[in-house]
Amino acid sequence: MLTFEVVIWSIRQRKGRPKPWEVRWRVGGERHSKSYTVKPQADGRRSQLMAALRDGQRFDEETGLPEKELAALSMPTWFEHAKAYALMKWPGAAAKHRASIAESLAVVTPVFTASRGARPDARVLRAALYQWAFRAVDGPGDELVSRADGQELPDNVREALDWVAQHSMRVDEAAKPEHVRAALSALSKLLNGKQAAENTANRKRMVLSNAFRYAVEERALLTRHPFLSVDWTAPQTSDEVDFRWVPGPRLARALLAAVAAQGTRGEHLEAFYGAVYYAATRPGEAVALRESDFDLPPESEPDAWGEVLVSESHPEVGSGWTDSGKSHVERGLKHRARKSVRAVPVPPVYVRMVRAHIARFGVAPDGRLFRAVRGGRLTSNEYSEVWSEARKAVLSEREQGTPLADVPYALRHAAISLWIKSGMDPVEAASRAGHSLAVLYRFYAKLLKGGSAAANLLVEQGLRAEE
Repeated sequence: MLTFEVVIWSIRQRKGRPKPWEVRWRVGGERHSKSYTVKPQADGRRSQLMAALRDGQRFDEETGLPEKELAALSMPTWFEHAKAYALMKWPGAAAKHRASIAESLAVVTPVFTASRGARPDARVLRAALYQWAFRAVDGPGDELVSRADGQELPDNVREALDWVAQHSMRVDEAAKPEHVRAALSALSKLLNGKQAAENTANRKRMVLSNAFRYAVEERALLTRHPFLSVDWTAPQTSDEVDFRWVPGPRLARALLAAVAAQGTRGEHLEAFYGAVYYAATRPGEAVALRESDFDLPPESEPDAWGEVLVSESHPEVGSGWTDSGKSHVERGLKHRARKSVRAVPVPPVYVRMVRAHIARFGVAPDGRLFRAVRGGRLTSNEYSEVWSEARKAVLSEREQGTPLADVPYALRHAAISLWIKSGMDPVEAASRAGHSLAVLYRFYAKLLKGGSAAANLLVEQGLRAEE
């Protein structure tokens, strides 16, 4: 029990003993002592105890230690704390968020180590932390445990985690400003050393902040959040789309044609990529589209627009992060309530594409339009392979070495860019894309500002009309 009832006596000399200089004190009803070889050592220890008493610290009756010393003895390492935090968050977190927590902790944990001797290979260490230390599995009695503690480890993973366990700083040491700054800097960079996008860096910093908050508020390991003591500003980055690498309408159509030219698999995926381009769906949203989501005009009206209702997203995250064991999660729209629906008008060219796709390939038993070549769920590996081949067929060798249309998501950027360039109201464009207006302005600011000449002309016309 901790108490302020402390008495510290003078140093006593006991001649004839190997350690003759004895420091004595009483905490509550318990007496404590510590002997030293030379008197300056005893003087130093007595001074420490007196300083703790003057600082208003309570002492522990059982051990005789001031509360700060007692806390230091029981203080876990950052590695132990990070595993506990990941386990605490697991039950209530979505699969993508679980993976995000593990990714962020895998970045900062090597920073919070006292580096002595050779470190494990950085990639092995990152994988060991991400895939094993900060991932949960069912343990005895259905209790969640770290995968590293619940399953047999490969030799290289075990060696890497043993190194972290031996060299990890205590939580209070990791919370020192110089170490927190180093961790924040690490979270702001990608594996290749380049600056991470602002969204990515902020997401990772939030995980670190919450892990420290857990240490303060729930585990009482720290008395103050370390971020309050750190004067640190994130490097400036831009989340704006780089329009040099966004395909224009002609290139987008050429890429779709190159997809369709890849045999049956490509023909099946043409309408999938068409959803990303003509309706600006995210790939995870396109995967989830069903026949019932489309409202197509009669075939007798070939130039009429249709509409698609986007209500689900099936992003891939890996089976180790989901409760179902599936490699993807089935959820509502990104940053929207679970039952939100986004209505997107689709042009006649895509109406015809969807109608042709259904006529030739049918739909899955649950109504999904797009399936893998063998009938299973369409995965990112499959549609990314097809996209890679389409780029090779359409782009020059020099262009292939650039980020031009480098990923299928580029078609979504192309769609929204086309809408804005065509003069669509930003509010309408944001609604169709599933963005807030603020996000649309952040990502597409250059295009939106680029309409100032047309806006000036409209104002000028209005002024002349008044005259």
